[in-house]
Amino acid sequence: MEQPIRLTPSLRERVWGRTRLAPWYADSPTAIGEAWFLSPRELPLLVKWIFTNERLSVQVHPDDGEDGPRGKTEMWHILEAAPGATIAMGFREPITRERLWEATRTGEVEHLLHWAPVKAGETYLIPAHTVHAIGAGIVLCEIQQNSDVTYRLWDYGRPREIHVEKAVPICDLGVHPGASRAVPRGEGREEVARSKHFVTEVVRLKAGGRIRPAAETCQLWICLEGRGEIGAEAFQAGEVWLLPDEGEQPTIVSDGTARFLRTWAPR
Repeated sequence: MEQPIRLTPSLRERVWGRTRLAPWYADSPTAIGEAWFLSPRELPLLVKWIFTNERLSVQVHPDDGEDGPRGKTEMWHILEAAPGATIAMGFREPITRERLWEATRTGEVEHLLHWAPVKAGETYLIPAHTVHAIGAGIVLCEIQQNSDVTYRLWDYGRPREIHVEKAVPICDLGVHPGASRAVPRGEGREEVARSKHFVTEVVRLKAGGRIRPAAETCQLWICLEGRGEIGAEAFQAGEVWLLPDEGEQPTIVSDGTARFLRTWAPR
């Protein structure tokens, strides 16, 4: 059996990031916005943890083949949310493309979006073409296609590049359905996101609990809480592990209660 691989977190400074990263990582003297989990080989999926102290830009991502071979559908699982924290997904009501063009010039686009309050434990699927933004005071785990193509429509006056000419033609102009509904998939397992690019479950283990998952392509186990062993390797909260694509899978055993996101690319 191949051994599981612990992915390496790469901390990235961002203008909207923050210095407090506890309890997952040591606090930083500079503003960290993202932790990218990097693999020795390129994977179809990328996991990030996002830490916000300010709002992220209003943005949209293309779909496959629209700007390079791979688009960007993503999902967000909320880990921490300050009182009043919000995210934006789609519009409060359907709008015309002409109005969107005008709103990007005036900044009104920020107010046309549906800003929804969030709390820890919720999951949101953000398909390509969805206009979106993450608000301040949030820590979340993002699972996405392994692409970094982003078009900004509005950045609150910050001096960064805006991509209106590319963004507006591909925006979905409708209303987003909101938080995902969990679907039970077995004891301690709930499916919280499904797309043609990834499937994601929340997996909970009791103290001393164990699970041997089925083999899947690009199967990633993201430890949100707890500690224990994956095969012969120790895991703890804040880590992401890549399991073999084929063959017998390692058994995951928790010391106390543990909570994971398990995600994979459908075959």
